[in-house]
Amino acid sequence: MINVTQPSVGAEELAAISAVFDSKWLGSGRRTEEFEEQFAQHLGVSPESLLFLNSATSGLFLTAELLGIGPGDEVVLPSNGFIANANCVIDAGARPVFCDIDDGVLNPRVEDVVKVLTPRTKAVMVLHYGGYPGEVEKIAALCAERGVALIEDAAVSVASSAGGRMCGTFGDFGIWSFDARKVITTGDGGMLYVRDPEVARRARRLAYHGLEDRSSFTTAAKSPHLWWSFDIEDIGRRLVGNDMTAAMGKVQLRRLPEFVGRRRAIAERYTRALSGVPGVRVPPPLPEGHLSTHYFYWVRFDTQAVRDGVSEDLLAKDIYTSWRYYPLHRVARYGATDAVLPVTDKVSDTALLLPAHQDLLDEEVDLVAREVVEAVAARGAIRG
Repeated sequence: MINVTQPSVGAEELAAISAVFDSKWLGSGRRTEEFEEQFAQHLGVSPESLLFLNSATSGLFLTAELLGIGPGDEVVLPSNGFIANANCVIDAGARPVFCDIDDGVLNPRVEDVVKVLTPRTKAVMVLHYGGYPGEVEKIAALCAERGVALIEDAAVSVASSAGGRMCGTFGDFGIWSFDARKVITTGDGGMLYVRDPEVARRARRLAYHGLEDRSSFTTAAKSPHLWWSFDIEDIGRRLVGNDMTAAMGKVQLRRLPEFVGRRRAIAERYTRALSGVPGVRVPPPLPEGHLSTHYFYWVRFDTQAVRDGVSEDLLAKDIYTSWRYYPLHRVARYGATDAVLPVTDKVSDTALLLPAHQDLLDEEVDLVAREVVEAVAARGAIRG
């Protein structure tokens, strides 16, 4: 089976985890701090603004709490996003308001966001679809002008940038995912960026039970007398990552340039093979000054019937395809099934994700491309 996504892990990651075992300290500690510091250097931000968490989803829910999102508030977000994006809004008692997307890079444009802004808008959440930055610079400027918080779902954009600035750092909050299928993985895990230093300190407290200094539960080094005493202001939860996953993350971060380089080569190989094929539309080129992780490689077809047929034909050849993400405005629980999002609907019905991960061999990419061409031809697709 050729998978859509899969991690690249091996001996280096095992050795790093083994060293954590040997240290006898598995929880959040020195390696966690080192991972935060190294990721901060990668992003070009202060380590104090970053927090390694047990998942990106935890980062989204924590962000909603830090912003004080609640009943009566609205959060604008694209419908073609992960379920956690809407769930954190609903959980806070607020209302998700879905906006449409660009027909090319599948990200919201400024005009899409403006259409659904209201006096009740508390925040805008953007998704860098498949690693494409989109109009994040313009949307950040819009949010600053309107006094609305900007949350960046940079889950798959660990190496994406626009104008030399890393995705996830344009807004007030940014979240990256390191789950088992992401560009770099810690098995499960995520990183949260908080622009405001005081809010970042509060985020750190809330992520560990409300404690100002988590060392009071882990070591006596900072206080020789009654080191186990503590006080809290906020009622928090336990959302922090640990040294086992952080050790793995440090290795993966070091390998990131290799991973992204390979993903870029795979995307270029697909584009060369599929450009100009009747009935197949490939992703547009990146705008000048934009870099992508190339997490997704999607193709578009003329109709849903062709898309579904191509997916079935490839699966019969042990080639797994998918579509991410199922449009959230079609989920009844979110109360937006009457939303008018023509581009989102069209894309969701006619697009397909092809296998795109750094372990793919050139011959596998070529095989997938050939099978797509044959499947489209067999379905009698006519370019629109």
